[in-house]
Order: sequence, then C-alpha cells, then structure tokens
Amino acid sequence: MTPSAERRRELLDTAAEVFAAQGYNATTVRKIADAAGMLAGSLYYHFDSKESMLDEILSTFLGELWAGYDAVLAAGLGPRETIEALVTESFREIDRHRAAVAIYQKEARTLSAQPRFHYLSDSQVKFEKAWLGTLERGVAAQVFRRDLDIRLTYRFVRDTVWVAASWYRPGGQHSPEEIARQYLSMVLDGIAVRP
Repeated sequence: MTPSAERRRELLDTAAEVFAAQGYNATTVRKIADAAGMLAGSLYYHFDSKESMLDEILSTFLGELWAGYDAVLAAGLGPRETIEALVTESFREIDRHRAAVAIYQKEARTLSAQPRFHYLSDSQVKFEKAWLGTLERGVAAQVFRRDLDIRLTYRFVRDTVWVAASWYRPGGQHSPEEIARQYLSMVLDGIAVRP
C-alpha cells in the first residue's frame, strides 16, 4: 500500500470511529480532522465530503461482508453448516469493521432513503433472503425444528450476532471464531443441560 493509500485508510478508520461514536449528522469534517490530528481543510485533500467518507466506509464493509457470505452460500453446505459459516463470517466482519457495523446499525434506515446510499436497502433485502432461505431449507430438511417462526428466528439470530459490535473490541480475549462458536452453541444447542 502506498503512503497516500495508507493515510487514506487511516483517515477512514478515524472517521468510522467518530461516526460510530457521535452519529453521522452530529459529525463534522472538523471533528474528523481533529480526531485525525490535522486541519479540516487538509482532509479535503483526500475526500470531497463527509458523505464520501461514509460511503467508502460502508461500501467497503458491505463489499467484504458479501464476498464472505457469497462464498458461504455458494459452498453447497447443509443448512446448519451454512448458519454456522454465516455467523462465523459475521463475527470476522465485526472484527475487521466494528465501527462500520455500528454505523450501519444506527444509520442504514435513514441513509438508504438517499440515492447515494440506496445500496444499503439492496444489501438488507439480500441479507434477509440469505438467512431466511437457509432457515427455511433447514426446517424443510428437518435439521431445524418445524415449529420455528422463521422470521422471528432470523431476527433473533441477526440481532444477537450484530449487536456484538457494541461491545466487541478487536484484539480482545476471544477471537471472532471463538465468539462465533460460543454464540452458535447457545443458538443451536441452547444453554440448559439436557436430562
């Protein structure tokens, strides 16, 4: 990576942290520049607006998320294995893009109304289809319980996984894979001891 590309990446990481902490509307270019230790005018050398920064942060996160998800969905795994792989990939993305995940959770609904960010709605539809389809396939194959409310199960698993971005810190005590294993154990096998 060239020094200029590396600096751009650093600035985007800083901007993502500021957006995640303060929200998109409350964040100014000055606040991002202050956090980056530079003058606000210097930030415009790298980006034309805070909207451009946010767009690059979110599109990079979603591009990597979908590269991983698409590989999982194309692998021909069974329903349980697909859920396990999707959850694990989700935690890997939280590890790589924790601030972007937090921004997405807080801002996606509002931002998706803007033409520049319409891809957020498209991604949400695709995301829902992948998870619901896998759960439906699992019920049909009798891998998952027949009495599951598929939509409620999807929301539970989705929210349980993605809310981790609010507390997870890269480099912490557990790797993304270890956290995914624990979550999957609770979601797929429960927490009660079986008699």
